[in-house]
Amino acid sequence: MSSDTSLPIIVFDVNETLLDITTLEPLFARLFGNKILLREWFAQLLLYSQTMTLSGLYTPFDELGVSALQMTADIHNVRLIDSDIDELKERMSKMPAHPDVVPALTKLREAEFRLVTLTNSANSASPTPLEKAGISHFFEQPFSVEAVGKFKPAPETYQMVAHALSVDVSDLCLVACHLWDTIGAQAAGCQGAFLTRPHNALLSAPNVPAPDFVAADLTTLAEQIIFSTKNNCQCQKMPPYIRTAFLV
Repeated sequence: MSSDTSLPIIVFDVNETLLDITTLEPLFARLFGNKILLREWFAQLLLYSQTMTLSGLYTPFDELGVSALQMTADIHNVRLIDSDIDELKERMSKMPAHPDVVPALTKLREAEFRLVTLTNSANSASPTPLEKAGISHFFEQPFSVEAVGKFKPAPETYQMVAHALSVDVSDLCLVACHLWDTIGAQAAGCQGAFLTRPHNALLSAPNVPAPDFVAADLTTLAEQIIFSTKNNCQCQKMPPYIRTAFLV
């Protein structure tokens, strides 16, 4: 399979990259007396989702989220009641888009990029979280790891998207604010665009692939992708002797 277009298809992570998980903070402030416990819960959720995949097991992400909340409560000797679980589910279903999302998606669409999403969350009935956030219309298709029963960064998740779109994995560019996601995507053959939202940073270590694009906000990241790709496309159209001079 190969793509008929010179533009990569932009694949967006959803939770925290597009949708603002800080809207869950009031729940954690109420339960634990400190909103930063949101980060501990989220780290547990990601750790055990990846553990399940490495172990050849699968449980839907939202169910793991509830269990990770109970785990966090047990660690901190906090008693949960049913309404706490209901509040977590309600808040997770209604997370708004970050302020930089619509401007960035608009720029990419105007530059004629195809946009899709790939999330660890299971598929949900309409209105979906993206619909509630008012951004679903930007995307050609939403993808969930539920289809392969493995969580990112398993290579099968990115390969699933490429197969469904009838392109090579190398035709995809994964945008995420989680470095483990861009690492997985790049290891599978995609490009990686890393968004350094708060509580996320680069990891400098041997054999860790550096993202192809890095920015602190999504609009700047989109501009980098557009500029780099358009320049590369123009270069590829040049005669070889001019192309060589241009690259030098």
